[in-house]
Amino acid sequence: MSALSFNPLAAVLLIPACATVLLAVLPSYRLSARLNVLASLLTLLSAVSLLVDRPAPSQFLMVDDLNVVFIVLSTLVGFTTSVFSASYIAHEIEIGRLSPASLRFYHAMYQVMMLGMNLALVANNIGLMWVAIEIATLSTVLMVGIYRTPEAIEAAWKYFILGSVGIALALFGTILVYMAARPVVGEGLDGMTWTLLIQRVALFDPALLNVAFVFLLLGYGTKVGLTPLHAWLPDAHAEGPTPISAVLSGLLLNVALYALLRFKILLAANPGAIAPGPLLVTMGLTSLVFAAFMLYRRRDIKRMFAYSSIEHMGIIAFAFGMGGPLANFAGLLHMTMHSLTKSAIFFSVGHISQIKGTQKIADIRGLTVTHPVLGWGLVLGVVAIAGMPPLGIFTSEFLVVSSTFARQPLLALPLVLGLLVGFGALFLQLGAVAFGEPLGSRAPAKASHVPMFAHLALVLVAGIYLPGPLVAWFQHVARILG
Repeated sequence: MSALSFNPLAAVLLIPACATVLLAVLPSYRLSARLNVLASLLTLLSAVSLLVDRPAPSQFLMVDDLNVVFIVLSTLVGFTTSVFSASYIAHEIEIGRLSPASLRFYHAMYQVMMLGMNLALVANNIGLMWVAIEIATLSTVLMVGIYRTPEAIEAAWKYFILGSVGIALALFGTILVYMAARPVVGEGLDGMTWTLLIQRVALFDPALLNVAFVFLLLGYGTKVGLTPLHAWLPDAHAEGPTPISAVLSGLLLNVALYALLRFKILLAANPGAIAPGPLLVTMGLTSLVFAAFMLYRRRDIKRMFAYSSIEHMGIIAFAFGMGGPLANFAGLLHMTMHSLTKSAIFFSVGHISQIKGTQKIADIRGLTVTHPVLGWGLVLGVVAIAGMPPLGIFTSEFLVVSSTFARQPLLALPLVLGLLVGFGALFLQLGAVAFGEPLGSRAPAKASHVPMFAHLALVLVAGIYLPGPLVAWFQHVARILG
């Protein structure tokens, strides 16, 4: 461990890799759950140390001002979700939904997923980044189908098929970027190394870059859940274990969007390439408005919040598509706030659905009476995700809207419409669930509330006060994004 402490970048990858092997063979649930939490905590500490101890980039790995934001956020949510997962999975064992063998598989795949996402974020090679995102995707596909019910297997297959189509398109886009780089950078690994590509991209063939970005947008956009490439997301949330819903919404969508941002930076540095902004703006607005209206028709509480994730990824894509220092800053802040808030909501929803024995919204009523801690936690989470002040998402949405009004007033109209429609849908659904006549089981919740309220506390603090160094850091990254 002392050797790892001198190389936090290696630790961020080696800890989940070693934990995967151990968790695959450990027979005891309690021991494997604790090891999963410990491995996630050590990975988080290693990621935080990258803020002060940043190794020089190699041909395969790098840490820069852009990805270190995502690495710390990813490992933080990965750790808190592992804490939530321990109490959640304990209940699944008690009621017989999971067997000890399934449990070993679940914990091992959890660390494989963390390894894949961390590797994608620190990859200095665009091919390696593609492989890492595929690893993270396949591990979550396997976990979505872990209950082995017909619905879970169908959801896993839909996720696998649509994800495979997306990743194939992303692979073709990656190959086109390599072909554009080869005449300038040379053949071999140099033609796929990010630090070399960004230095010479102004000399690349813009026509190839343009075609490449269209494929990359469609490919990685599938992973982000942007409309019309979103069909896998609601099913995966509804049928998989709730900890995986938290990680999907809070992390994996961000990782895919991070990959898109890398290629957006490449296009912005080539004077002859198309502006990627209008494409992102179009898909972002479409996702926002579509998902906001779909929220009204949801009958499954996890499926409803899956559409909320599509809505917010649309807001983020729209912000980065608008570009400029303020919109990019808002996009980064919204990614962070959405990850923390949505995972907190799923922490609450997971335990609620276990207690009530259902995910049907019609069968969940009066939570603030029957289970006040979980009920008020869900209320606070919905208030946050709806963009109410003084929570952090209000700040980021206000910045997106004000930036749009200043630069493209006509685009602000559908943007505000989508936000208001989504706002109304969430509070319409929340009213009866939280405050209606109590319905369903009143059994006590055997849950760890710390992860949920820790996330919500961070979102509240961010809405009231953002530390100066954090603001300066986000401003610097916003300038990098162009």
